[in-house]
Amino acid sequence: MIRTEHLVKSFDGRVVLDDINAEFDKGKTNLIIGQSGSGKTVLLKSIVGLFPIDSGKIYYNDICYTDLNFKERKEIRKDIGMIFQGGALLDSSTVEENVRLPLDLFSTMTPAEKLDRVNFCLDRVNLHDANRLYPSELSGGMVKRVAIARAIVLNPKYLFCDEPNSGLDPMTSVVIDNLIKEITEEYQITTIINTHDMNSVMEIGEKIIFIHDGKKWWEGTKHDIMQSNNKELNDFVFASAMAKRAKMNAETCEKRA
Repeated sequence: MIRTEHLVKSFDGRVVLDDINAEFDKGKTNLIIGQSGSGKTVLLKSIVGLFPIDSGKIYYNDICYTDLNFKERKEIRKDIGMIFQGGALLDSSTVEENVRLPLDLFSTMTPAEKLDRVNFCLDRVNLHDANRLYPSELSGGMVKRVAIARAIVLNPKYLFCDEPNSGLDPMTSVVIDNLIKEITEEYQITTIINTHDMNSVMEIGEKIIFIHDGKKWWEGTKHDIMQSNNKELNDFVFASAMAKRAKMNAETCEKRA
């Protein structure tokens, strides 16, 4: 479980997150949604420690992360997996080397043990015999699956996903969503996903937090969304659905052309 209390974050005097109180549950896919510029990405990166916060508290289970020194935070970071928006693979490294990187940095495994763990994680994301491939040889969906394998190679307790479906076609997006949900449930991870993809919300959104103008505006489940009378949430959901439909229509026209 991860919890924030009265979290505030600003840049150059402009408040981006204002008094955010939120709880993210273990073993569930917790989604942060909101328009571009709403603060959802800043919230995720603040929780993971990429941005220092101005005030408030961040708890990992019962440990107050904001009160820890650098060395103490490093211990928690070993339990964190991160999937970046573009995959963030090292172009000059093979798939195997990319997935092995966290083990090289944080584990005391032997080379043979590392290879076994890498192969296990690649098998788990259905990437068999991809060890020697380079990122330039992978499809967008394969890049995201390598990123997932790397994120889980240290068997993390916490998994952060920044727009995991960005740039993917609808069918591949579903594959990535289902894979993240399966891994979350299988290993009982506290997973936090930052997304604007309403398909993801309605497919795997077990707990959803809607950020609007830097504030936590609404929270609930994917079932609650359809019953909500929150104007800002409804506007966001409607706009997201229309944008998705327009994108699909444009892709269909391109294929016909």
